[in-house]
Amino acid sequence: MKPMTEREGLSAERPRLVLVSASPRRRWLLEKLGVPFEVLAADIEERAAIGEAPDHFAQRMADEKAAAALVSRPAAWLLAADTVVAIGGEALGKPCDARQAEEMLARLAGSWHTVYTGVTLCRPGGVAVERRVVATRVSFRELVPAEIIAYIASGEPFDRAGAYAIQGEGAHLIDHVEGSYTNVIGLPLPEVTAWLRAWRLL
Repeated sequence: MKPMTEREGLSAERPRLVLVSASPRRRWLLEKLGVPFEVLAADIEERAAIGEAPDHFAQRMADEKAAAALVSRPAAWLLAADTVVAIGGEALGKPCDARQAEEMLARLAGSWHTVYTGVTLCRPGGVAVERRVVATRVSFRELVPAEIIAYIASGEPFDRAGAYAIQGEGAHLIDHVEGSYTNVIGLPLPEVTAWLRAWRLL
């Protein structure tokens, strides 16, 4: 008789899944899959180390979020993610004010940048069974100052990496997208869906 693999030996009953993220965009995306889950925000410092590559930073943040959530949810499956917008090898965080948002948007205008999302899936007990960084290239069209000011006035750039939201009013800033659209929103659904199915969470 062929021995069961670790995945095949999981209980037929759907385990509890926790989305480790405060992002309403990730919650919205995960809800599209129809998988039951709860949300838990991880209280960690999100700051890149000196010289740290943006893709490494995104994955490290996802790993640290999962580790932080393990303290209060040791018996749950943990899905953690972090998204970084990078241009010229530099990670752009969330703007702290209108001036910083204007600087970010002006820098992105007329250029290509890369959106990295690091994702970690941990089984009960905290062992990471899946880890990946997904990259998507995004091109902004040329923007005039009045467009940037009007977009900032909408309030959307705040609390967004890179000062824009591709699924919101920021869609009109975009010229081209190469790769996963949902990755830019904050969660690469094709990869996450494959993981959840493989581990019988979906």
